[in-house]
Amino acid sequence: MLTLNQPHIGHAEIKRVTRVLESGQLAQGVEVAELERAFAMYCGTKYAVAVNSGTAAIHAGLHALGVGQGDEVIVSPFSFIASVSPALMLGAKVVFADISEDSMCIDPASVAARITKRTKAIVPVDLFGKVHDHARMVEVAHKNNAALLDDACQAVGASMDGHKTGSLGDATAFSLYATKNITCGEGGILTTDSKDIYECSRRFRNHGQKEGVRYEYLELGYNYRMTDMQAAIAIEQLTRVDVMNEHRVRNARRLSERLSTSVALVAPQVPADGSHVFHQYTVRLLGADARKREDFIAYLHARGIQAGLYYARPIHLTPMFAQRGHVVGECPIAERVACEVVSLPVHPGITLKDIDYIATNVLEYVG
Repeated sequence: MLTLNQPHIGHAEIKRVTRVLESGQLAQGVEVAELERAFAMYCGTKYAVAVNSGTAAIHAGLHALGVGQGDEVIVSPFSFIASVSPALMLGAKVVFADISEDSMCIDPASVAARITKRTKAIVPVDLFGKVHDHARMVEVAHKNNAALLDDACQAVGASMDGHKTGSLGDATAFSLYATKNITCGEGGILTTDSKDIYECSRRFRNHGQKEGVRYEYLELGYNYRMTDMQAAIAIEQLTRVDVMNEHRVRNARRLSERLSTSVALVAPQVPADGSHVFHQYTVRLLGADARKREDFIAYLHARGIQAGLYYARPIHLTPMFAQRGHVVGECPIAERVACEVVSLPVHPGITLKDIDYIATNVLEYVG
């Protein structure tokens, strides 16, 4: 089976984790500190804070930006729930802005239409590995005195105008989950150039304790610490991220070339002023409904190709948000696109021969 995702763990990761286990320092030790230094350097930022998930990184970032009860946070409805739930965890109101059909990222024009004086932060998602329309989003945020927390959980190594993700917003959250471009099983990173955000998020991940002083609790915090075993894996993964991303880009380019002959689907677009690291290679089946899409996925599965749905339903239409009064028609582009998307394998374990096989079977189905 050509799987949709496949973690790439090598001898270097195993050796480094073994060294940690033998050291006896398993949590919040030298490996975590080294990962933070290396990640900040990679992204071109002053600071990085390692936590135990991408969700924790978003939560810590919003907290450090001052989001709290009564504030509004503008989010995309076309993402994983972790892009949204941390705002609720802080007592803020979630406001959904629609997406751009071309990029499937949040649309700055829709954000501008929904922003109010109570908007504390905007959380644009670098969906599937492609940076959102950052320049326009900065204009909207600055005009309305709102902070930008970039959700780059799917986009480590991507760039816009020559600047890597992690260095674009007031703060940026990354995920190191098992399916991401680099992984340590579970884990997250928050990057920033702000010393205040850095110090606040470090307290937040460690029960709100004063740095270097045990049991001196300055504010509410959580146990969001990363273990040294996780950090050891992530350090080695980071040394190979560009090579692994290059394989994804190569595979995606070949697949897009092959699929360009069909008018029945739309391949993912790469921005002219940025890059795409293809956490997922997501096509749109034009005019698809749920049954047609499920038939397509089953067709590929029968031929040894795993396909997936990211995301089959916009967040605002899930039961939790329907109970909060969100309705169909609130974000019409996201609602339509969610019925059309299908993701195909392009991870580094996929060869060009595999890509040709995938393309042949996709084209046989769509015509």
